[in-house]
Amino acid sequence: MSKIVLITGASSGLGQAMAEFLVQKNFKVYGTSRQPKTSTKNGVILKALDVTKSESIESCIQEIISESEKIDILINNAGVGITGPLEEIPIEKAKTHFDTNFFGTITVINTVLPYMRANKQGLIINITSIAAHMGLPFRGFYSASKAALATITEAYRMELKTFNIQMTNLAPGDFATNIAQGRFHAPLKKDSAYHDNYKLSLDLMDADVDKGNDPIILAKAVYRIINQSSPKVNYKSGAFLQCFSVTLKHILPQKLFEKILLKHYKL
Repeated sequence: MSKIVLITGASSGLGQAMAEFLVQKNFKVYGTSRQPKTSTKNGVILKALDVTKSESIESCIQEIISESEKIDILINNAGVGITGPLEEIPIEKAKTHFDTNFFGTITVINTVLPYMRANKQGLIINITSIAAHMGLPFRGFYSASKAALATITEAYRMELKTFNIQMTNLAPGDFATNIAQGRFHAPLKKDSAYHDNYKLSLDLMDADVDKGNDPIILAKAVYRIINQSSPKVNYKSGAFLQCFSVTLKHILPQKLFEKILLKHYKL
């Protein structure tokens, strides 16, 4: 019997690439989006799910269990971006961001766990970000939400060990997707004290995404993790320098690493 995979945020970008690749590897894949336009696409079964609404999560999971009786693998990919000076981003926007990237993901995990526990096995892959490993200028809330998810994964792993349920983080770097279109951008105000630096950072972010790797690379990384008998806590996938920056963060003096980031962002 094919393993049952659920991937949140699978209507485009990284989620779609992962879902379609796993279908090719003979998994039965459910992909979610808030408003799917069709019931299937390239072999992926599409379901409606809004990670910020608990009733939507419960309904989606129940529907999948009714159809397939179990969920073997959960890939938490749904997420949004947010940019802007920390001083100028409305706090309500920051809370909404965390509701999607962190609390929504936690709700999905906690809804799926009883079914994995009943099945005496399961694998959960949380898609975080290289940005989770460092506070990036004008992306502070994004770094923070992904860092929170990466850290809580460590706690989940130990709590779930008794039940043969494994959890891991996969941190992508920049990939060529439409993520920039879905970000909340704090307005670029001409009278802002941050105007010039924020504009430089926005231009650089968009350029990095445009030059990003093919999403199929991340899909293959997910497949390799699935085939690990005992996944590690953290994995990275992306351009060499982006992945290596995580190592540099841990081995370089803090102020030197900060200088490298400042130079990169031309600040």
